[in-house]
Amino acid sequence: MNERQLQILRELGELGSVTATAEALLMTPSAVSQQLRLLQRSIPVPLTEREGRRLVLTDAGTALAAAAIEVETALARARHTIEEFVDQPDAEVSVAAFHSAASAFFPLLLRGRTGSGHPRLSFADEDVEQEHFPRLTRHYDLVLAHRLDQAPPWPGTVTARTLLREPLDIALPADHPLAAKRRLTPRDVADQPWITVHDGFPLMATIDAIANAANRRLDIVHRINEFTVVAEAVAAGGGLALMPRWTTRPHPALVFRPLSGVHTRRHIDVLHRPERSARRAVRIVLDELDRAAATIRSRDAGTGDTGAERPLPEQP
Repeated sequence: MNERQLQILRELGELGSVTATAEALLMTPSAVSQQLRLLQRSIPVPLTEREGRRLVLTDAGTALAAAAIEVETALARARHTIEEFVDQPDAEVSVAAFHSAASAFFPLLLRGRTGSGHPRLSFADEDVEQEHFPRLTRHYDLVLAHRLDQAPPWPGTVTARTLLREPLDIALPADHPLAAKRRLTPRDVADQPWITVHDGFPLMATIDAIANAANRRLDIVHRINEFTVVAEAVAAGGGLALMPRWTTRPHPALVFRPLSGVHTRRHIDVLHRPERSARRAVRIVLDELDRAAATIRSRDAGTGDTGAERPLPEQP
């Protein structure tokens, strides 16, 4: 039993013939008869009977046709509810992001949300290994994920949009001997102690590339994923670190230098399941993320006269 079959039964009861029913529903008479036969198979009592050359409803058929009106009414109400939900601009949109993206994007998304008509945002931080980002789209409308420039694309099960192609720089104390250089090479940094993320996280591939380019194993002494903590550890002399240029806050005791000889750029992408973007509120937040990315990219990279200078941003 399905909606179409109930609709045919209802029209047959009102119009009194298969031919008239077929014309009303833009079907052929044989298609109407076939659907009636399929409906009858699921019902233990006869729904129709012959009255001369006409096919009419039995008492059971009349009762089911009356119930069909209630079914159609309920389905119409459900469709209207879904249409309102899909088109609602101020519906809730859940957004998950890894730590540095959350720190950069969440405040920009929150600003200026006065008055009605804005999606209601629900934020969560999710620091996961690269391969696990697509799985988060089961639980969140939008997921900010990162991967290295040379990494394979995200799986086809998710829709991905690149927000930033962000350079990665070497962070070191302002009084470090290497701070006098405008640009560093893998050989410059290979003999230094290092602070890196945990294995399985995207930046480790660049760390491995630095080691390969320098033809030596790096001395990794600390494993820290949160860049605000990394910055403090670098400032305290704990080692060098690879840090993103635009989504980490300037630190007065650090300088950031670009690295030559290896790919040092990451994508910050927004992932979502394709059906999520059917909602107007989700599309609004996607546009807001694009504007936030443009703001982040265009910020002045300088930090005044504190010695914590950064190189000028590259074009994406």
